[in-house]
This record gives sequence, structure tokens and C-alpha cells, in this order.
Amino acid sequence: MLNNKYVVIDLETTGNLPKKGDRIIQFAAVVIENGIITEKYSSLINPQKSIPVFIEELTGINDDMVKDAPVFSEIGAKVMALLDGAYFVAHNVLFDLSFLQEELLQAGFDGFYGSVLDTVEMARILYPTADGYKLSDLAEREGLNHDRPHQADSDAEVTAQLFLIFIKKLTQLPLITLRHLLPLSGGLKSDLQQLLDEVLEDPELSEMELPDTIELYKGLALKKSPLTPEDGRAEQAISYPENEEKKTDLISRAFDFYEKRPGQFAMMDTVFRSFEREQHTLIEAGTGVGKSLGYLFPAAYFSKMKQSPVVVSTHTIQLQEQLLYKEIPLLRNILPFPIRTVLLKGRNHYISLARFRQSLLEENDNYDTTLSKMQILIWLTETETGDKDELNLSSGGQIYWNKIKNDGDIHSQKHDREELDFYQRAKQDAQKANIIITNHSLLLSDLREKGSILPDYKYAVIDEGHHLEKAAVHYFGASLDYLSTRMLITQFGQFDHKQLFYELEELLKSVPVSGNMVWQVFEIEQLVLNLNYEMDEFFKLLALFAKRKLANKNGYFRSKVRFSPLEGSKESKAVLHSAERFSFLIKDLQEAIRERLQLVWEQNHKLTKSQGSKLEELFIFLNELEELRTRLKACFIHESRDVKWIEIDLRSLQNVTTFIAQPASVGERLREQFFSAKKAVVITSATLTVNKSFDYMEKELGLDAACTMQLQIPSPFVYKDQVRMLVPEDLPEINSVSLDEYVIAITEHIITIAEATKGRMLLLFTAYDMLKKTYELIRESGFLDDYVLIAQGITSGSRTRLTRNFQRYDKAILLGTSSFWEGVDIPGEDLSCLVIVRLPFSPPDEPLTEAKCQLIQNRGGNPFSEYSLPEAIIRFKQGFGRLIRTETDKGVVVVFDKRIVTAKYGTCFLNSIPPIDIKKGPINELIQVIETWL
Repeated sequence: MLNNKYVVIDLETTGNLPKKGDRIIQFAAVVIENGIITEKYSSLINPQKSIPVFIEELTGINDDMVKDAPVFSEIGAKVMALLDGAYFVAHNVLFDLSFLQEELLQAGFDGFYGSVLDTVEMARILYPTADGYKLSDLAEREGLNHDRPHQADSDAEVTAQLFLIFIKKLTQLPLITLRHLLPLSGGLKSDLQQLLDEVLEDPELSEMELPDTIELYKGLALKKSPLTPEDGRAEQAISYPENEEKKTDLISRAFDFYEKRPGQFAMMDTVFRSFEREQHTLIEAGTGVGKSLGYLFPAAYFSKMKQSPVVVSTHTIQLQEQLLYKEIPLLRNILPFPIRTVLLKGRNHYISLARFRQSLLEENDNYDTTLSKMQILIWLTETETGDKDELNLSSGGQIYWNKIKNDGDIHSQKHDREELDFYQRAKQDAQKANIIITNHSLLLSDLREKGSILPDYKYAVIDEGHHLEKAAVHYFGASLDYLSTRMLITQFGQFDHKQLFYELEELLKSVPVSGNMVWQVFEIEQLVLNLNYEMDEFFKLLALFAKRKLANKNGYFRSKVRFSPLEGSKESKAVLHSAERFSFLIKDLQEAIRERLQLVWEQNHKLTKSQGSKLEELFIFLNELEELRTRLKACFIHESRDVKWIEIDLRSLQNVTTFIAQPASVGERLREQFFSAKKAVVITSATLTVNKSFDYMEKELGLDAACTMQLQIPSPFVYKDQVRMLVPEDLPEINSVSLDEYVIAITEHIITIAEATKGRMLLLFTAYDMLKKTYELIRESGFLDDYVLIAQGITSGSRTRLTRNFQRYDKAILLGTSSFWEGVDIPGEDLSCLVIVRLPFSPPDEPLTEAKCQLIQNRGGNPFSEYSLPEAIIRFKQGFGRLIRTETDKGVVVVFDKRIVTAKYGTCFLNSIPPIDIKKGPINELIQVIETWL
């Protein structure tokens, strides 16, 4: 295989469309023969047209540099000679090949028609857990020097080095894995199958021993389960280090340079006391306190001393991973004794090996499924957890995951070798763990499942605790959306669709069935038609109800509309009747399937493996139908005091229609089902107090103030020396002008501020509509054309990816809404200006807000001061916390909403953040402050 000739190509071009006149401005090739680089060639090329500004900025290549360079036809012969008899290799090969082909043909050459290999495709398969597959990301991962990205010679060189690493990795894979990969690779965009064929022909490969880290299990190569070493040391008496000196001695062991943090020590002692006294506790720990270690350290001591597990729950996966990969290894270096930790997620996060094996036998895959199967084959040789969150799957790969996720073998013939069920393995590890890391939704699921998911525990730490109430509201509620309901129902299909209905009848044929069945095939066929019709009708009626309610409102495209079954209007009655019909039809289909499954189940010993797998799939489908019907009844048929609403998008009525039912208040349920059942729960976050008081959070969570300990630990940062707050006085009052007028006013200010700060700005909006209009207006103005604008919901990618891109460019502006108000960590000079466009009050007609305010009003309270204001302050604190992440950060916060200084309640916002200097004035004065401060 290494005897082949590979030519790694990279091009820089004037744009993306060779057919529309874009041309090559730089060509580079690196030749690999016998496994080593034998030749490098690169040349600038005169494109005979001017190079766009954007391309010049990206590549550093300008018109002057190419004016004396050869035109492509002058180097065409050299290019053809390089490619003769070689594999064409490139990072995103279809781009480079189509461009080069166009230039070769235009210059009168034959073009290239040999084999091609794509290093993006290879990277996705061979590095299934990588964060990204950009050339610079992969180079960084492999420690390769990539000093001039977006210059063809540098990019080709790095791609060639990566390609050699990929080849080496391929040849080291277990033989069984390569054999699984070979037939799949026929469905790829490049000729990897040819390469794999050559690898498998190598006689040395069949004699290679399996590495010690790999075991074979039912035809799959898996990473061996790590044995948890039993600690050989005799268990010494452990006591918690009460004084600062002992703590400092221990903690400094894990750091080259350790600076004592009194706030962190206070937190450690409070957490330990809370567990010891069996008392619930609220701890607000400002940025920089070292909160994670502040609770992990005492939790480890307490768990070890009492032989009792402590559950640590977070809201985001991001924090879970930070705890597991950063804080826990640190903790292990600090503690004078060993501890066991485990991360436990919901069952669907883990792969089912049986279902994956079965899926390998199925053919006719689309590209995404093929790629995902190949990624997972490699991943199984590396993963210890079988947890999907490790994988970087495409959106099509996520759909495939639903076929192979661990759903619990409802009626599996036999459950063999349980240790290779990754979910069961994680649960068993949790039984022996001192610290169990999980998330709020699994913690709440465990309440519903009466403790069958998590091991029995009495002590917990809830990090990101300001989210627990919202997670519980979401969790105790129910929702129905058109797309997933439709996806579920269409899995069954008509008989001639050859989906689950057809499979069910095939199973029936394969076993001897005696007696008559209640449901005949033609009746089920009609039932499926009726069910599909009623489902569409039901969601149409929901959309119609919402549309009527919105008829006189100036709306945005996406809207929420309150639904009350007691309203008695013609439209609401129609929805309720349709929901009942829909529910009865689901019940009929369940009965028809159940009758058939029962007959097959009685003969299951006669089924083949593949038939057993189909039976499993049908049982899972039956369960999902039951869950759908339960949600339908919870939303429309059972009486409840839940708040109900419809979310629609007027541009795509049916597809985006969702119905939601949630309780307005969960404090009582949390108190009864969670806090009363646990001995001590510590709730912590950087944002739990409002105006220096925990009252709001205690009420929301249902905690009894009289027996809850409280501790507020300020940030060790000196905000007065690190932050200035600026409030422009020449903007209109937000509620006194139309949205369009307000957007025009703030856009002018944003452009002026951006020019003063040279970008590095994060703009926080409370509504997507305003964000979108502002983004479009900045774009149209042309004033910030040399800045990179990144906007949530417009620029594609997850929050993490958008944040990473923002950090990559000097002149960058990031526009975000809801999820960007927290959890975004941009330390240092990457972020030096935070703009808060308006104070983050929830809209008063937002269904849940409206219902909560109604409840408070009914009992004679003040909805604004008891709910709307504190909720906005908590979010404001979260947003404010984005700016200063380390003691050396420096920046400005610009608040466009004048109410922070003009309204009576503005002081409540200011009292809830650290003391800082505030400057009010017209924008030109404030710009001078920015320029001198930064």
C-alpha cells in the first residue's frame, strides 16, 4: 500500500465557483512515495482578474504578488506530470479536484481521472471523537506546525503529514475492524475502498496479534473494559482537614504555583458542614472562587468517611465534561486517598452492541449512515463508556443513532454477557462510586422512576443550581410536536411500504399460528390511514387555533399562544375532540400490534437472530406509542392545572407546531419528592441571589428558609479595576419607539463602539427578531465589512463552535440570545466589550410568565417584584458574568437599556453585581472612555 504514489494537492482560489469564472491563485503539491515525502512543488498563479478583498485577507495573497506569476496553462504540464499514476489526495477533495479539472480542461489538457482520497472523510472515520475536521483543528490535535493556514504550500504540507498519520492508523486497526470497514467503504465519496483492499492484502496483517487493549466480542473489536484497581493500601482513618494550613498543604500538591483562595476554603467547610449536619444549603460563589473544587473536595472526604455516595448534578454537558476531565484528575492529585467517580447519563446515551451488530447486516445505507457505521467501528476500539456524546456524528448520523441506542431490551430472548452492556456497566460502576456525576434531567427522571436509575443516595450537590427549577418545570410537563409524532407513526407505514407493518406480517408468517385474529390486515391498513389523517388534522387544528388568536397581533414568525380547554370556543372544542379521536386510534393500533406480537412471542424460540431483532424493534415501537398516548392524555384529556400553550412558526405552520403543558410552579413537588427525601442537598451557582438575598430562589425551589443554610461568597476579582459600565443617554426609551426604529438607533451605536474596541464584542439580545434585524442592518450598512460577524441562528454551528470561531478572529463580533447569556467562557483579550441590548425581562404574554404572575396575583402578591424582576436580575447577572473570567481580564459593559439608571428598580440590578464605576452620557463621550480604558 505504501508503495503507491500519492499526490497531496491544495489550491487557493478567487472564490468557490470555477464554472462562474473563479480561478486558482496558488497551486501546491506534495508527493509521497514508499511512505515518505519525495517532492514538493508550489507556484503562485496569475488569475487574470483581481483578487477579492476577503480572499486577500484570508490567504495574504494580493494582486501585486501574482501579477508576474505564470498563468495556469504555463504550469499545466508540470501538474499533469505530478499526477501521473498517482492517487489524488486533498482536504475536501471534491473542491480541489473540480477546480483543477476545470483549469486543466480550459488549458487544453486531458484532466485527471484516477483514484481520489479525501482527508476530511478519512479524518471523520479515523477520529470519530474529534471536535472538528478543519485542517487547523486536526493539525493542532496531532501537534503539527501549521504556521500559514490558507496558503496552499503550508496547507498541502500539513495535509500530507496528516495523510501519513492516517495511513499508519489504518494499518494498526484490528483485522476484524478492517474487514467490517471494507464493504461499507464502497458507499463513500472517495476511493478509500481501494486503499482498504490493499491494506487487507498485506500478508503481515493476518499475523499481527491483537493489542492487549482490545478484545473480540461477537465479531466486534472492542476496547477492553478498564479494571478498577482495588486500592492496595490499608484504609487509613480519614478526617476532614478543618484548618487552612492543612488544606493549603494538600491542594498545593496539585499545582506548580498555588495561591490560597479564602472563599474556596469557606465553601469547602460549608459543604462539609451541610452534609455533616444533614441540612440543605444555598451557596452563591462568584466567578473565580473555584466552585467545582469547592464542593468536590469536601464531597470526596464526606463520601469516604461515611461510605455514602454523593451525587453531583449539572445542567450542561459542558460542565459535566469539565468536572470529569479537568477537576476530578486535579482532585485525585490532591487527596491523600483514592476515590471512585463515575459519569452516569440516561440510557439512550449509550450504544446497544446487539442493535449495532444487527445494523451492520443491513444494506442500502445512505451516505451519513455508512459514514456513521465506520466511525462507530473505530470508536468501539477506543471508548470505555459507549456514550454517544463522545462521538462527532452528522445530523444524519444522529438519526442512525436512534436505531442503535440502548433502549433496554424489552423482550430480548436472553440478556447475555451483561458486562458488555455499556449502560448496565455505568450503573454498576455507580454502585461502587464515591462521587456520581449526572445531570438535572436524569436526577429528575430518577425521582419519577422511584430511584431505579441512580444508586440509593442521600447527599447531593446541584451545580448550575439556578437551572433546577426550570429543568423541573420542563421535566414535570409534557410536549407534542408534529415532526417527531409524524416520524414515529410513519415508522409503522402501510403494508406495501415494507416498514414495521410489513415486518410484523412477515414474522407472523414464520411461526405457526392457531385460531383467528381479531384484527385482519385490511382493517389495520385502514386504521393506519385513519391514524395518519387524524394526526395531520389534529396539528392543523392546533395551528388554526393559534392563528386565530394571533389574527390581530403584529407578529413575529415564531409565536406562543396560550391554550385553555375551558375556553369553550369552536376552535378549542375542535382541538379537544380531535385529540380524543387521535388517542383512541393510537389505542386501537396498539391493540392490533399487541395481539400479533403475543402470537409471535409464544413461538420466539423458533425465530432467527434477525427476526428476534425485528421483534425487539416492534416492542420498542409499541412502547413509544404508549408514551405518545400518555403525553396526549396528559395534555388534553386528564384534568390538570398545567399551563398549556401552542408554539408555531407562521412560515411553516404544520411542521413547527408544538403543544406544551407545564406546571407554573414546581416548588411544592421538589420539596415533597426531592428535598424531603434527601438528608442534605447543596445548591450552588454564581447567580442565586437577587439584591443580596436568597428569598427568590428559596421560593422557586420550595426550600424552607428557616432550616436552609446560606452562604454568599463574592468573587476575588477586583471589578472596580477591571470593568467600566457605560449607559448611552442618546438612545430612545426601548418601549417608546417601534422595533425597527430602535434597531436603527442601536445599530449606529454598535458600529461606533466596534470601531473603538476593534471588535472583540459580544452582543446579548433578549429576542431573536431584534438580533436578526440588527445583524442585517449592520451587514447592509457596509461600515463593518472588515469585521467577522457571527450570529446565533444565522451563522451555522453550535454555541461552542460559534464561540470558537469568535476567538479565532481579531476583529470579530458575536451576536447571541438566550443560551449565550451564560455558559460562554471567553477569557483574556478575545472579549473586551459586552453589550447588553435590553434588560432581560421575560415578555409578559409569555405563557409561563403570565401564569406565574397570575398565581402570585391571586394570592395577593406583587407579580413584578416577586417574579418578573428577580428572574430578569438572575439572567442579567449571568450575562454580566461573561466579561470577566480571570483576574487579568479587562473590559467594558455597555447597557443600551436606560432603565438600569432611570427606573426605580434599576438599583436592584446594580446591587446584584459587584460594585463598579458607571458612566452615563452621549455615545461620543462614552467612546473616549472606551478608548482610554482599553
